[in-house]
Amino acid sequence: MNEKEWSIQQIAKIAGTTSRTLRHYGEVGLLPASRVGHNGYRYYDRSALVRLQRILLLRDLGLGLPQISAVLGREASETDALTGHLAWLRQEQQRLGRQILSVQLTIEALRGGEQIMAKDMFDGFDHTQYKDEVEERWGKRAYADGDRWWRGKSADEKAAFQQQVAQLSSDWATAAETGIAPGSAEAQALAERHVQWLTSVPGIPGDLRAYVIGLGEMYVADDRFGANYGGPRGAEFVRDALRVYADAHL
Repeated sequence: MNEKEWSIQQIAKIAGTTSRTLRHYGEVGLLPASRVGHNGYRYYDRSALVRLQRILLLRDLGLGLPQISAVLGREASETDALTGHLAWLRQEQQRLGRQILSVQLTIEALRGGEQIMAKDMFDGFDHTQYKDEVEERWGKRAYADGDRWWRGKSADEKAAFQQQVAQLSSDWATAAETGIAPGSAEAQALAERHVQWLTSVPGIPGDLRAYVIGLGEMYVADDRFGANYGGPRGAEFVRDALRVYADAHL
């Protein structure tokens, strides 16, 4: 094998995906193999790896495969495209750092019985930045309803809601650390609280079961959300518990 080529199995392992996914990308014209061996094995060169990185970055933004194909088709320079995406990632890193600190301060205040400062609770929580992502996933009406609901709240109401979110996240992370089963009574009580919290926000799609299961998968796939539950293992616990709850009650 050429030293500048990688097999489909190697790329799947390196990129944290599956050979089946890579083959699907090839079948839809998104990521053709650089070479197909006489044995039918697919190989990828450096250019293909760069393209795969861009595909995964765009997928993490919530774009579907047709939208990713359109974006890649519009961009003539890989370097310029990645430079722009790197700038976005650095902005997101800064925002996430502020958001993490904000949630940590809220959790510490809750545990210590201290006063929560409303002005400190929303640093990094600019919900409008997710406008395109929300509309892509769930439609323009979902974003508009949720945005109108949020803007109509007073500062105290926003603080109370964020306190509820922080407490729920903390309880999820604690439960995951104890090693209880996703189907246990304690985990299912948390799942019920989680669904009640979700349905308190306007704009929920009609198929609540699919919505809850889809969110659970998103918590695992997207580190921005998984960080709220203690990382990947915590996010997996939340996903599994929500799936059990959805199958039983939704």
